[in-house]
Amino acid sequence: MAQMAHLEQLTYGRYSPGMTDFAHTFLLLFGQLAFGGIVALSVPGFQEIERGFFKSTACVFLGCGVAIFLGKLSLAFSTPPDGLRDLRTVEIGLWFTFCGLCSLYAYTLWGDPFVLRARAYLGTLLSGLIALSVSASAHRTAELISVEALFYPLSLLASALVLGAVATGMSLGHWYLIELGLSLEPFKRAFKFYAGTIVVHLAILVLGLLLLLVMGNEETRAHLSALWANHQTLLLMRFGLGPLASLGVAYMIWRTLQIPQTMAATGLFYVALLAAIVGEFLGRFLLFRTSLPL
Repeated sequence: MAQMAHLEQLTYGRYSPGMTDFAHTFLLLFGQLAFGGIVALSVPGFQEIERGFFKSTACVFLGCGVAIFLGKLSLAFSTPPDGLRDLRTVEIGLWFTFCGLCSLYAYTLWGDPFVLRARAYLGTLLSGLIALSVSASAHRTAELISVEALFYPLSLLASALVLGAVATGMSLGHWYLIELGLSLEPFKRAFKFYAGTIVVHLAILVLGLLLLLVMGNEETRAHLSALWANHQTLLLMRFGLGPLASLGVAYMIWRTLQIPQTMAATGLFYVALLAAIVGEFLGRFLLFRTSLPL
């Protein structure tokens, strides 16, 4: 047995199936930031904020897209083929398409090709939506026609919007420190979008868990039982340090913007970003341990 294990390690490299699943799970964070951030860029008015904000922020989200693409590509070359090989190939192709269209969109920000920019932006949104949905569905254990097929991508898309909204809000807050005298309206819109995504994400998590409990297949209900029996503390932390903590920080940001004090609001967006990332890390760990998209 030891010789077989050694031979397998020589043949397939240093990654075991468990490590591969772990890597695929946490790479989702980069994809979520990439897609959610591009969506959130549409909230501040393009004519109300100086072009530099969109250039720098779009490049950050493009970097997140490149990170998940290169990570998935590396795993494809360094791990043995499995039952998801075809799906992983499609997934890599979709993230490559997202990166290409996002690069084109970022490029158009240095000029004024209005039609090309609009088409590149819409293409980036569509390719990101499909790519993240496929990445989420790769973790689904139920058949295609099931409540799981809806909940898996929907849950991760909702949390992607939270990550994108808070990252964009923090970036926009920094721009107010650079360019004084800007109207607060774009910042307030970015905040309202962020607060709305938290509420939607929390509702999807709660309703989704109830739907899985009632309408999920036998394997999913077994995962739910294991979740409550073995990972109850992690589940409570995922809600407490994620969306619930984010709601508390969102309230403080709103009160700060009433003063108004953009510097303090930007500092609170740092805390909000930390809460969102911690919550998503816990969610991705629960996905790895239980195959449930929390």
